[in-house]
Amino acid sequence: MASHFGRVFRDIGLFVALALAFVLTATGVSAAPYAAYLIDARSGEVLYEENAQTRLHPASLTKMMTLYIAFEEISRGNISLDSMVTISKHAAAQPPSRLGLRAGQKIQLRYLVRAAAIKSANDAATAIGEFIGGGSEPAFAERMTRTARAIGMDSTTFKNANGLTAKGHLSTAHDLTILGRRLFYDFPQFYNLFSRRSTDAGLATVNNTNRRFLDKYEGADGIKTGYTVPAGFNLTASAERDGKRLIATVMGGTSTDDRNRRMMKLLDKGFAAAPRNAPVNPPPPADYQGADAALIAEATQAPGAKTITAVVAPTKSLRPRARPSAPEVVVAEVAPLAADDTALAAAQAVDGMQDSILGALAEATGTEALPGTQVAEVGIADAVEGLAATVPNDTSIEMASADPTLMDPTQPNMTLLEDMSVIAPPQGTLQAQAAALDGTLGVVKKKRSAPIYDDVQVTSAQGQAEAEGVVVSMSTSGDRHWGISVGRYPSSFEAEKMLLKTQLTESATLNQSLRKVVSQKGGYDATFAGLTQQQADLACRRLMARGMECTTMGPES
Repeated sequence: MASHFGRVFRDIGLFVALALAFVLTATGVSAAPYAAYLIDARSGEVLYEENAQTRLHPASLTKMMTLYIAFEEISRGNISLDSMVTISKHAAAQPPSRLGLRAGQKIQLRYLVRAAAIKSANDAATAIGEFIGGGSEPAFAERMTRTARAIGMDSTTFKNANGLTAKGHLSTAHDLTILGRRLFYDFPQFYNLFSRRSTDAGLATVNNTNRRFLDKYEGADGIKTGYTVPAGFNLTASAERDGKRLIATVMGGTSTDDRNRRMMKLLDKGFAAAPRNAPVNPPPPADYQGADAALIAEATQAPGAKTITAVVAPTKSLRPRARPSAPEVVVAEVAPLAADDTALAAAQAVDGMQDSILGALAEATGTEALPGTQVAEVGIADAVEGLAATVPNDTSIEMASADPTLMDPTQPNMTLLEDMSVIAPPQGTLQAQAAALDGTLGVVKKKRSAPIYDDVQVTSAQGQAEAEGVVVSMSTSGDRHWGISVGRYPSSFEAEKMLLKTQLTESATLNQSLRKVVSQKGGYDATFAGLTQQQADLACRRLMARGMECTTMGPES
């Protein structure tokens, strides 16, 4: 009887295998091409490559980017491992591998990160993407692609957060190895996660999909496995021996054992070839501005079209026309460069204007001008942005003389934003300070009778406090403890410039927020504070719908 059942099960298994082979052949799905890429993680030197630039299905190696962005957001303080994530129906419905999340369930982000990294749980990865993407996995996928470009993954396009097969969701062995190196260098505080054989994922203890390789190969400590039928068996791995660290990717293995065997041989070759004392050259900071330019170029390039680049100097200002009720705005004149001048002088002059203004106000009022402090400078920053846009590459800025009334909030030509911080110094103090700066503040003479924004109200301070020159900030009482971040920029001027553009773009939700430029180790974060949670979520959804970067910042941030 037992032998009879054995034959039946064998026959059923053979039938299923034959049927699957027929279906795969009929649908055109065949074994994935093999690709491999190996580098010395210390220097980035390439030690081996085979089909490394071929665009293939990454499968769950995709989750490395999902986790990279999650680590990025945690490091910026926008979210934390303790943040509670509400699971959507879409996330809960993802096919295996799964953690077993239910729609409407709330779970800490730390458990989702562990499940995505260790078990390769698709529902957990999707939940992370939706949480960071403001409820939209497609919006998060766009950010994944933008981040890929920023860190040098030029041949990668992501369409989802978990790596399930989707049209256009492709990467290369080269790019995925670059991503593995980034995880090691950019987030060393989280890297040990990938070497855990098992971990508590909240709902259950989950085992590492990469534990066979971790157990068999000496020095292995990560990183991620992946498998789908179109992709085959993929692995990005890292190992260290005798002070040498290697990172490699293999794609298109025919089985788990085949994939691991290929990886071990690849790493053995690498350890034999890598120098003992290679220079340690960490990857450069992510270039998000270059990433945006690359994506715009890809989106606008028609198939088969030729790209012609022309460099010309602008012949007229690109500033918008003034309102009919307002007189023309007068900006500083520009003069041709002398033969031995450079455009750098103009850029440095424009870049330092706002810092000069903040410094002058701080000295005049006896208070510290903190990063992001609003200086009732709506007209100033607006005109500085316009001035920068109108300066050709072969011109320099000739500073105009200071306007003593420019910074005086008692004068009718000042424009103030509702609920913005206002600096109100004693009358006449700033005029003297502006004169002492020998014209460096007098970039713009603003004469506008109509405000930039409608329904402008100047929030008065408490009587005498305003007359004594104190900073009056927006109230954060009630539930206005939320904010949003619209990116990190190399200079405070660029961050403030982006804040102004964003506020004009999304004035409906951001008109009552407080613009803040926050100095960080890697640059300057452009943020809006003083929002309710509903306003922050709405603003991010609307901005991301326009293809702009945006993340919410809660009270726990």
